[in-house]
Amino acid sequence: MKQITINTVIDVYDDLKELDPEAQKLMEQAIEARSNAYAPYSKFTVGCSLLLENGEIIKGNNQENAAYPSGLCAERVAIFAAGANYPGVAITRMAITASPIDDSFAKPVPPCGACRQSIAEYESRQQQPIEIFFMGASGTVARSNSLADLLPLIFDRNYL
Repeated sequence: MKQITINTVIDVYDDLKELDPEAQKLMEQAIEARSNAYAPYSKFTVGCSLLLENGEIIKGNNQENAAYPSGLCAERVAIFAAGANYPGVAITRMAITASPIDDSFAKPVPPCGACRQSIAEYESRQQQPIEIFFMGASGTVARSNSLADLLPLIFDRNYL
C-alpha cells in the first residue's frame, strides 16, 4: 500500500478591506449579484462575479425553480454566461458571496460540488488556474489560488 498526502493552502482575510482593490471590486460585484438572486424556496442567496482576462466582469446569481434540480447556482450561471458570450477568453478571478436572505452569515461559503466540477472544467480547458475568493454576507474572506485547492484529484477530460 502507498499513502498519498494532499495539502491545500487557503488564505484567510479578516474582511473585504484586506483584499487588493481589484478583488474588492470583484467581491462588491458578487454582493450586488447576490442581491438579485431568485431564491424563494431555500431563502439562501448566492452571488458570483468573474474577471476575464480581457477585463470584462461577468455576474451571476442563483436561480431557483419549484422543481429543485432545474435551478442553477450562481457560479455556474456566471461561468456559462462567460463561456457563451466570451468563448476562449480565460477566467482569471472569481468572487462568491452567499448567505440566507437575512444576511446573517459571516462564514466563508465555498462553491458546491457541482460548481467545483464546472470550475474545474474551465481551469482544465483554459490551462490556467482561477483564483477564487469566497465569503458569507460579511466578515472573513477566503482565497484559493486554484480550484485544485478546493477539489484535489480533479476528474477531467484526461480520464475520458
